[in-house]
Amino acid sequence: MKVLRPEKTTATPDHNVPTINQHLSIIDELSRHQVEMLKMNCIEHDIIYHGLGSEGHGVVHIIGPEMGLTQPGMTIVCGDSHTSTHGAFGAIAFGIGTSEVEMVLASQCIMQPKPKKMRITINGKLNKGVTAKDIALYIISKISTSGGTGHFIEYAGSAITSLSMEGRMTLCNLSIESGARGGMIAPDETTFNYIKGREFAPAGIEWDKAVERWKALKSEENAVFDTEYIYDAADIEPMITYGTNPGMGIGISQTIPTTNGMLGSDKSTYEKSLNYMGYAPGEKMTGKKIDFVFLGSCTNGRIEDFRQFTAFVKGKKKADNVTAWLVPGSKQVENQIREEGLVEILEEAGFELRQPGCSACLAMNDDKIPEGKYSVSTSNRNFEGRQGPGARTLLASPLTAAAAAVTGIITDPRDLL
Repeated sequence: MKVLRPEKTTATPDHNVPTINQHLSIIDELSRHQVEMLKMNCIEHDIIYHGLGSEGHGVVHIIGPEMGLTQPGMTIVCGDSHTSTHGAFGAIAFGIGTSEVEMVLASQCIMQPKPKKMRITINGKLNKGVTAKDIALYIISKISTSGGTGHFIEYAGSAITSLSMEGRMTLCNLSIESGARGGMIAPDETTFNYIKGREFAPAGIEWDKAVERWKALKSEENAVFDTEYIYDAADIEPMITYGTNPGMGIGISQTIPTTNGMLGSDKSTYEKSLNYMGYAPGEKMTGKKIDFVFLGSCTNGRIEDFRQFTAFVKGKKKADNVTAWLVPGSKQVENQIREEGLVEILEEAGFELRQPGCSACLAMNDDKIPEGKYSVSTSNRNFEGRQGPGARTLLASPLTAAAAAVTGIITDPRDLL
């Protein structure tokens, strides 16, 4: 079958590509075959393809926004669960399965049940050291990894509208970790300023027309939601996970919850998770030794994340016991890191920059965390084996990851800011 409207489709290899000496010849045979087949199929069907080494290469959910492909009002799908990232632009974006990808390629249509509507409002000013990643982990810790099931989440409130586009993408990216189909934020001037001038953005009079349409893409004041949550930004501190799902997170100054009140399977599942992590109820997370730090992924692999990390480690040194993988989310991010002089600061602090890719977010490439080792990761999932067989993952923000990288232990970044 022919691909309908191939100009509406973009492809890039990201999950299983290497992030050092990036070339097809060093990828394992299965991964190499997948990447080669992707390229061949894109050529055959006139699909836009951004291959290894090209200026457009990167993690799919990072290259879309930075090229201006992602715009308000669009419906965007991809064969990856974190497609919800693009909802930061006021788009309806969600991950789909392989057979659904085939349906979209053939028809530009997809059959979907109507989701329920949820609004999460966070008002107030964020505290020092608190980022969009912390907001997301805080929300998931409150509503659980199943709290959003069947819903599409709209994020609102002054703490949300104060976020940069990079922060908004991080928040919407993690919507899927609460079980939601996707998340979105109404487009505003921050959105328009980010899109304007990008490669695939409208220009001239078409830009003015587009902005007028986009301004209307917001919920009406009397809109009714199936589920609503309201939180105070002042209650959020830097977050860290201690277990084996993103909902098992706490403020970094807090202690691991006890099993008091837990019964039956809930208690046994909780204990199994802590046993895997090598932790115990009632323990503090700060001061615990770590082995790896990973900065990157479609959650936190953008230029703002590298600016935050670099500003934090400037004038400091990486701890000797820490192996750090700093992986830009795209070739464009890598170029910006070099052009802004960040790479020199990072190298002076003992860090090395790798090449674009999904890297240690998931164990589909060479960047695997060894069994039993602890990884403070800016990615999105901390399931058993997610970063490698037996690996122990602690989800955190770029600032918290930077604090761990220079101290060698889990550290409250506010103590070093």
